[in-house]
Amino acid sequence: MKEVVFKPMSGWFPLVVSLGLHLAGPASIVTGGILAAQSPLLAWLLIPGGIVGLLAGFLMLFGFQAVAPNDARVLLLFGEYRGSVTESGFYWVNPFFSKRKITLRVRNFETGAITTPEKKDATGHVVQHKSRSAGRPSKVNDRDGNPIEISAIVVWRVVNTAEALFEVDDYEDFVAVQSEAALRNLASRHPYDSHDDDISLRGNTPQICEQLQHDIQERLHKAGVEVIEARLSNLSYAPEIAAAMLQRQQAQAVVAARSKIVEGAVGMVEMALEQLAKKEVVHLDEERKAAMVSNLLAVLCSDRHTQPVINAGSIYH
Repeated sequence: MKEVVFKPMSGWFPLVVSLGLHLAGPASIVTGGILAAQSPLLAWLLIPGGIVGLLAGFLMLFGFQAVAPNDARVLLLFGEYRGSVTESGFYWVNPFFSKRKITLRVRNFETGAITTPEKKDATGHVVQHKSRSAGRPSKVNDRDGNPIEISAIVVWRVVNTAEALFEVDDYEDFVAVQSEAALRNLASRHPYDSHDDDISLRGNTPQICEQLQHDIQERLHKAGVEVIEARLSNLSYAPEIAAAMLQRQQAQAVVAARSKIVEGAVGMVEMALEQLAKKEVVHLDEERKAAMVSNLLAVLCSDRHTQPVINAGSIYH
């Protein structure tokens, strides 16, 4: 639904007119009552005119509205959408317009929060205002089937007042529900952690946040809402598997570190053999080279300090 910008009349001149009618109406009625005996015709003109003027001044009061910065008013005339006032100021519009307030301010929320609706008693008085609890991480399985806890903070604002009010029932609740659904769908498409080129939730956070923002925006397009930012606020394994996943990560880290150590040690041994042969420091046969390589690798790859043994004899004894 397309938003129509409504340009209302400034409210200052109608305010003066309304105040004038409120003063002139009673004065006309009183004057007509005084002149009723002397000039009945004039009295019949003044009294109804005063009543009409007083009613018109009172009716004009319902057309005034003050729009604060980053607020808007959606105008309806007997159920028909006539436009939206988006500029701040003091205005006067048709008193028969229904004016619905909507804010254009930037808002944010955390997924997983619970919204408590407004409650009223039998007389229509509000006994419990609408409230929203703090966000809780959502439990969902990632692409590999591991249960994780994830939550996000979504920053948004209304950019189309007509769509926000008329395309969905409650646009605030719609934003919360669709954001939660988009987050769960995104988490199920990617692994929590990955050691290859796949995008993971933990290792590619900027890309994940951009994709989350895009997914939420697609779902909220019809609600007249713009998603400014979406960021992960919590990401962790579920408590029931957190210890096992930590052990797996530690084992993978140890294996990766050992691989680097072995790779570096082989390079150092190769360089040592080349330097010894090039400078002709000592001539070793294949058996002695194998023994030297074994000793060097044991020294370089060991996770403890080595204890050197000094050979007091020849290299062959």
